[in-house]
Order: sequence, then C-alpha cells, then structure tokens
Amino acid sequence: MDKDVLPFASRRSPVVGRRGMVATSQPLAAQAGLEILNQGGTAADAAIATAAALNVTEPTSTGIGGDCFALYFEASTRNVTALNGSGRAPAGLSLNLLQKQGFDETLPPFHAHTITVPGACAAWCDLHTRHGKLPLADVLAPAIHLAEDGFPVAPITAYFWALGASRQLSTALGGEELTIDGRAPHPGEIFRNPGLAHTLREVAEGGANAFYQGQIATAIAEAVQDAGGVLSEEDLTNHCSTWDEPISTTYRDYRIWECPPNGQGLTALLALNIMEGYDLAKIAPLSTKRLHLIIEALRLAFADTRWYIADPVFSPLPLEELLSKSYAAERRGLINPQQATLDQRYGTPVADSDTVYLTAVDEYGNACSFINSNYMGFGTGIVPKGWGFTLQNRGHGFSLDPTHPNALAPGKRPYHTIIPGLATHEDGSLLASFGVMGGFMQPQGHLQVLQALIDDDLDPQAALDRPRICIVGGNPEGNVALEEGIPSRILANLTKMGHHVEKIRGYERALFGRGQIILVDPEYGVLWGGSDPRADGCALAQV
Repeated sequence: MDKDVLPFASRRSPVVGRRGMVATSQPLAAQAGLEILNQGGTAADAAIATAAALNVTEPTSTGIGGDCFALYFEASTRNVTALNGSGRAPAGLSLNLLQKQGFDETLPPFHAHTITVPGACAAWCDLHTRHGKLPLADVLAPAIHLAEDGFPVAPITAYFWALGASRQLSTALGGEELTIDGRAPHPGEIFRNPGLAHTLREVAEGGANAFYQGQIATAIAEAVQDAGGVLSEEDLTNHCSTWDEPISTTYRDYRIWECPPNGQGLTALLALNIMEGYDLAKIAPLSTKRLHLIIEALRLAFADTRWYIADPVFSPLPLEELLSKSYAAERRGLINPQQATLDQRYGTPVADSDTVYLTAVDEYGNACSFINSNYMGFGTGIVPKGWGFTLQNRGHGFSLDPTHPNALAPGKRPYHTIIPGLATHEDGSLLASFGVMGGFMQPQGHLQVLQALIDDDLDPQAALDRPRICIVGGNPEGNVALEEGIPSRILANLTKMGHHVEKIRGYERALFGRGQIILVDPEYGVLWGGSDPRADGCALAQV
C-alpha cells in the first residue's frame, strides 16, 4: 500500500435503525456487539463484546492489557454513571527509584516502568455486573471465536500493525507472539491468536479473579520484572475499578457528560464553555474565524488541564470552579480574535489556589460510551508468555517533576488521555453517545464533532467526515495540524495570525483520531449512527 496516501476516497451515509446499534473501528468487532444485542443483551453487554473483539482484531490500539473508561446512560432512570477502569503505578515504583536508575526527566516510552496495572479486565467485569444481562461467557464468545479461528486483517489496521512490529514488537519481551514470523500480517491475511483466546476463556469462566490472580497474574508480573520493571502479583491482586460521579456542563440546550479526572474529559468541557460565548451559527464551520476560536479555546483548556488533571485521590482539583460559566467568561476574555496567543498559562479559578472507541445503544434505550487503550499502539509491546496480549505503557503519562500534581507515586493513577462522551437533552433524555480516540486529540475531537452536531445540525456521519484541526500533543504552545480538506487559503490566513500550522494527509491523518457517534432522533425515535472514515470500521443496526 502507498505509505503517503490512503488508496481510496469514499462517501459514507449515516446508518439508521429502529432498535439497537453498535459503532466502532472494526466491522468484525461491531458485528460481535450486534450479535450480543440480537441475543437480548444490554448496551453494556454489547460494549464488552465489542471491546474484546477489538482486542483480537485491532491489537495495534487496544486490549485487555490496557485500561478503559465508560459512561453509561440508564434509560429507565435517565441516570449517567462513570466507570474508571484505569490502573495504578506499582507499589514499588517511585521517583526516588527512577532517579537512582538515571531517569531524571522522562521515561523511555516503552520501558517496563511505564506499565501500570492493566485495568480493562476488571472494568469489563464491573460494567457487566452492574449493567449486563447475558452471562459473561456468552458476551466474550464472539471474541474467543475470532481469536481461535482467525480473522482477515483490515487494511488500515495492517498499516499500523507494521509500524508496531518494527517498533515495540521487534524488541519487546514476547512481542513475537503478535507477529507472523516477526512481521505484521498483510491486509487480508488471516491472523490467529490462540494465547488471547486462552486469556478470554479464563476470564469468561472465572471473571476478573482469573486475570488478577493465578496464572495470568503470575505471567504478567514475571514479564514486567524480566523486562526491568517492578510490577508485582500483589499489585494486580489489589487492583479495583471505581464508579465515579461524571462531570458535565451545559452547551446550548444540551448537557455534555465526561468522566472526571484522572481522565482529560475536563478539557473538552472547558473548551465548550469558552466556545458557548460565540454565535457559531453566524461563523462558517471551516472558516479562518471559526478555526482560530477553536484553537484558542483549546489552548486555554489545555493550559488548565495539563496542570490540574491528576489522580484526585492524591491531588484534588477545583472542578466546580473550573467548570463555572464565570470562569469560562474570564478565560474567553484572554482570546484575541485577530491574533494567536501561544503563551497561555493555567488559570486560578479559586483564590489561593492510541486507543479504540466504541458506542452501543440497546433496544431498551440504554447507551454505553466506551473507550479502551494500550496508549502508544501496542503499549510497551511486552507480552506475558503464552497469553496473547500486550501490556500498556500508560505510566508514560506521569510527570517526573515532584512538584507537579501528576507526579509519579506508588499506587497512583496517571493523567489519562482516553475519554468517552455522552450528551443529553434538558429533560435528561439521550441525545448522543460519542467519542473520538487519539491521545490528546480526544477532547479536541469531542469539541469539533459536538459543534458539527449541535451548532451546524449535521448528521453523525457528516460530523465525523468533516476535516479537523489538532493542537499537536495537547501542548498549549504547540503546532496546529490541519487535515487535508481544509482549504490552503485558511492555512495561510491562520499562519498570518501567528499560528504555527502544518497540513496533514494520508495515513498521518490518524493524528485527528477516529470517532463513533450514535444519535437518538427525538422526532421519530430512531438511531442515527456514524463511523469515522479514518478507520476500518462501521456502524451496524439491529433489524
């Protein structure tokens, strides 16, 4: 395949259905979720089935060796709950240890010390216990079948698998388990993963205990320690997910929901609060003026969250004040409508003071917005011997500055980039379940697709098709990437305003994330689904 440009350009229509729907980045995974919905499963059951199938079909981004977060909308109560399935740093890992080993400023991205406890499996099981309906063995059956019998690898997935094979997997302990004789599978080639099938069977029969205790836990701890890390079986045994109060803000006539820190959903809410002060209906969507305001709002939001977001158990933050409309107005006042401001700093709202996304809606009206990640592609690339999954490198998100709220500490959760989203009407009914994966692109994607849905009245597929901008790395002073499709004159105009702008095309468009949306049409009561054209996936509806 051409490495510079995608080999096709296509137009997708939104998918419309009357009952349930699943949308994600792999058709076989979406089919697994739909199979569970057709058996009478809930949105939670479908989300878990889809996540497990994604571990099989897209291990380049996700897996049971990573973390996940979920927002769940319960139709009968119109209640939204947030599940934090992120793991914690090993008890034996400290800044003092890293300094003694010569790591003063940063950890290498694939070092064994970046492995935090994998939280995904516990979160799958906790979501199933609270909101599931079918037996866990039935929910995981489609993924087990895909892993045992094999599946044809999708084109875009094959491209990124090859990058991972030459990067992490080529040097990581056990990395060859996710290759074919040391190479990535080709597009359309069948890949089988008996080790992962074994893992999923153990979890199907024994639940989370089968993963965090016994053979799998021993293999994880041994792999990490053999690679130079300190994660122990006790760290795994002590792990637990948390059910948290979601955070939210109003935007126009809707309420937007995110998971609270240690995730970065706060960034999207802060930017939405700032943008709410502008009449975007009078500003063309891809105009210089609209894009400048988006960039500046995101710079201000990242300036706050790159400082404030950390594990709240260790570093509580002033959420109520940060999300207040008065604080948003104060921050909005810092935007120069004619000029870029590249040196924004975090505010003081009080005195003294790589990834897959999926969404599922079931026939009962429940919705699950779900995101699961290894972080940097295959994570560390380290595979516990014989178990068929890689271990994440989420600990790379810690700061090694001891004065920073997000400083590494034993038992602490790091700054997390992965964020699911939900939107509801004023009466609490569901508008949409949505998300855009992709590191620091995620809150930027949330802002842009919500504006497309709410301000510009686009359908979910059109909202995902629209070209995006990205402040690279979530750095308030960073370069701004503009996706191919945004006119060159706009790039020139933004450059004149002081933005450091670059145009991105081809496979590098992965920078702009891959989103999924399921929207509920209040007039007809049907579901409208969209799936990002930057990935291999689709939305599928129940018949």
